[in-house]
Amino acid sequence: MKALKSMYCIFAIFFGVFMFVYGGYDDSPGAQGLGVIIVALGITGIVKGRKKNT
Repeated sequence: MKALKSMYCIFAIFFGVFMFVYGGYDDSPGAQGLGVIIVALGITGIVKGRKKNT
């Protein structure tokens, strides 16, 4: 279960980076904002998962 959650968090980070870059290319501040939020949620998920292990 932990491996699956970690994979989802890593996928969210990659997708957030993609949204941020695509939003910059498309000149869309909303897409860039969503990208930043998705990356932040992915990083938060990884950090919380690592804290539970220790």
